[in-house]
Amino acid sequence: MKGLITYLAGPGRHNEHRDQHVVAGSSEVQFRFSDIDLDKAQTSALGACLDTDWKTSDTTMKGGHVWHCSLAISREDGVLSDDEWQQIAHEFITKMGFDDAQGTKGECRWVAIRHGLSGHTGTGNDHVHLAVNLIRSDGTKAWIHHDYRRAQQACRELEHLHGLEELGIERTKAATRGWKEGEREAQARRRARAKLQAESPQVDWGTLPVQERKRLIAAQLDHDQPRYRLAVTIRTAAAQATTEAEFIRRLRGQGILVRPRFAKGSDSVVTGYSVAHKPLYGESPTWYGAGTLARDLRLPRLRQYWPDSIADSQAATDEWQAAFKGRRVAHPQVNEQVPQPEEVSDAISRLNHKLRSVPLDDRQAWASVAHEVSGAFASWSRAVEQQPGPLADAARQLSRTAQTYQRPTRYVPAAHHCMMSAALVFSSIAADNNAMAQAILYRQLWKTVTAIHAAMEARHDAYQARILKETQQTSLTAVAASLPAVSIQKDQSTSKTATLPLSQDTQPGRFTQATPEQFGAAPIPYRPPATQTRGGRER
Repeated sequence: MKGLITYLAGPGRHNEHRDQHVVAGSSEVQFRFSDIDLDKAQTSALGACLDTDWKTSDTTMKGGHVWHCSLAISREDGVLSDDEWQQIAHEFITKMGFDDAQGTKGECRWVAIRHGLSGHTGTGNDHVHLAVNLIRSDGTKAWIHHDYRRAQQACRELEHLHGLEELGIERTKAATRGWKEGEREAQARRRARAKLQAESPQVDWGTLPVQERKRLIAAQLDHDQPRYRLAVTIRTAAAQATTEAEFIRRLRGQGILVRPRFAKGSDSVVTGYSVAHKPLYGESPTWYGAGTLARDLRLPRLRQYWPDSIADSQAATDEWQAAFKGRRVAHPQVNEQVPQPEEVSDAISRLNHKLRSVPLDDRQAWASVAHEVSGAFASWSRAVEQQPGPLADAARQLSRTAQTYQRPTRYVPAAHHCMMSAALVFSSIAADNNAMAQAILYRQLWKTVTAIHAAMEARHDAYQARILKETQQTSLTAVAASLPAVSIQKDQSTSKTATLPLSQDTQPGRFTQATPEQFGAAPIPYRPPATQTRGGRER
């Protein structure tokens, strides 16, 4: 407990902790340590106080007696007062069963420490940290069975009770997989070490000065999280594929290592898959299960969009086994027919009209539409962005609505066909730097995103609606700024033309008249919305 309190009351890893102080706690903790400066002596005393019941009893707990979590609110909710956080902390402890249960149990010693907004720069969201000793004052153990699930339920109740933005997981049954902060650095460290061994085998990594190792690691850091980059690539392949076998071929063609997961006792029945970036310097690849990247990228969910004939199943099995054994593709892909951008634009326009008749409470239908649109943006990003930029961010934010806990049993076929065609068009027109075709498709995709946003608002999924709105105002507006104005015939009987901005009621800003630059050559300046987390899940 002393180690945890020392960290929470200290400066943090990046000096981001400011004004560290106790806002709430168990009876003795709150009486002794409220409204005091947490200097070194007081921090040590607080840690010792919290550990008292553990030290004075013979009780031990598997996994340790220290329980730690953070309670965070959305940036939209601003900053709460210490009194408000004190009330929330006490209510959370009661809901988790760490209190004295109205005098029937010994209470757990706990403390709530506040130290400013989150983030390296201190510009994130307001939050408090709770540290709980799971050994009660009477020597018994606190019950922590399914504590994660119960903590999430308590948070949902507190959001409603205190008028905070409701995360809505219980209503939407959707949440995005989180990521681990050290993944980028771990990948960079492996690459830097492998590169050094390949280029200078006489130099031992362990003998290098610390600063030199940090410099080599920094040179290999990716712009984005490994999981995000893999997810964009998988979405691209899934959006462009008409069969499962084609999906595997496209993944391998984009430099992704693919490893199938076979059913128990079988070498032909595939139930899932893992992916990894191809090593650059011979380092060991880091494998990620598709479900850990995003729920809607699991193989059973992708299969609902592909035919399930005997021939298609056999072709997919051949490709999985070829990938598993490291062989060439079993059935090389023939040249495909790419539709014209104007045809795809008209198809998406018809889809947008059809979406008006989709019931707002049909979560599965809207989740499938979000999945398809996310795939189209992912394909566009892969084609034109050298580093993940606004298009990749739009794909990731849209995918949040698609990542439901339960596998959808129905989807919108028109959305699947439209966005598959759009994905193919983006992969082809980017090579020709056809900015006008991209602008035409963008105009229709903007309307599709607006329809999804309207559905989220109409059914009061406030958080999902805000995320999509921020995506339109930041990432998609940045894309629009790099595209030319769209011109069409003003009157079919004349040759006059009119410049069309985005739809008048949802326009984030008119297309610029400047000559567009190819995304890969000149990255679009934009600021992605900050990522917030609750309980390990990305908000």
